[in-house]
Amino acid sequence: MTLTIYHNPRCSKSRATLSLLQDAGVEPNVVLYLDTPPSGERIQALARLLGVPVSDLLRTGEADVTGATDLPDPAESAALAEWISRHPRSLQRPIVVDDEAGRARIGRPPESVRDLLP
Repeated sequence: MTLTIYHNPRCSKSRATLSLLQDAGVEPNVVLYLDTPPSGERIQALARLLGVPVSDLLRTGEADVTGATDLPDPAESAALAEWISRHPRSLQRPIVVDDEAGRARIGRPPESVRDLLP
């Protein structure tokens, strides 16, 4: 089993989620998504794995979102995913993915990722 965490080390929930995984003996692939943003296509795939619309991956209180003048209509999933890719601070975090099992969870609260653990 290989898990991937889309991680922001400055975020307490992200740090706590990473710690929870490591304490369970899992060393996930860590994607520092602010440095290496997922593509719009990957964001759409994450939404499918989470079983939510792309708009649910948007951190609506984030300054990049509240101050945006070019934010696409939330119903336009592909366009919104591309926008999030260009504005990675707006992506919900952390997201933990088990691509092999086709599952993902948002680590808010961190305990919500427990069902991904072996």
